[in-house]
Amino acid sequence: MNPGLKLFLILIISLEISLVPNLGANLIIIGACLIYLLFKHINLKKLFLLFIIPLFAASVVFITIYYFTPSRSLYQACVLFTRIYAYVFLGAAFTETTSFLALARSLEQNFKLPSKFAYGTLAAFNVIPKIHAEVNRIRLVGDMRHYHLSFYSPALYFKAILAAISWSNSLADGMISHGYREDKERSVIVPIALTKKDWLIFSSIIVLLQPILFLLK
Repeated sequence: MNPGLKLFLILIISLEISLVPNLGANLIIIGACLIYLLFKHINLKKLFLLFIIPLFAASVVFITIYYFTPSRSLYQACVLFTRIYAYVFLGAAFTETTSFLALARSLEQNFKLPSKFAYGTLAAFNVIPKIHAEVNRIRLVGDMRHYHLSFYSPALYFKAILAAISWSNSLADGMISHGYREDKERSVIVPIALTKKDWLIFSSIIVLLQPILFLLK
């Protein structure tokens, strides 16, 4: 499925389940996403983490609704518990099967996102590993000077921001030297197709979701 259209599909489904409290729909969405991820051969460790990481937040929400609200509704507590997992699995169904590069190209080619946003976001995404390495280097230098920089230390983030500012200038110079011009039309090296099949899948899922949301209880 087209990456950009898949993103909009995930956003629409997330918005609908946030507005309509339906336990059955949440469970069906979680099950459908789980089947899809298994079909795409997701790593079992990642799949295990998808169940474990949201458990604390979901449990807190469940306990709060069931024990500390006047209605003490078990149904509403279960709805909010499963909604968190629905969000997590919807996000995983997108992120684990879609590359960020393909998404940026799709948004630019198929949905008319300005190239400066597409390339700027792509550049920022690709520089994340470098930022992580720079933060580790800053902490290591601090330890060598007997000055520990914890993850919440303002000095750590101030130094990282200074490094990022320096990289931004180098990145801009690099893009210009490679021929990037904001106001010029760019050629397409890797075309991302938006086909009738993509629209059919998108429309079918949206149509099938409506009776599940509004009729299934």
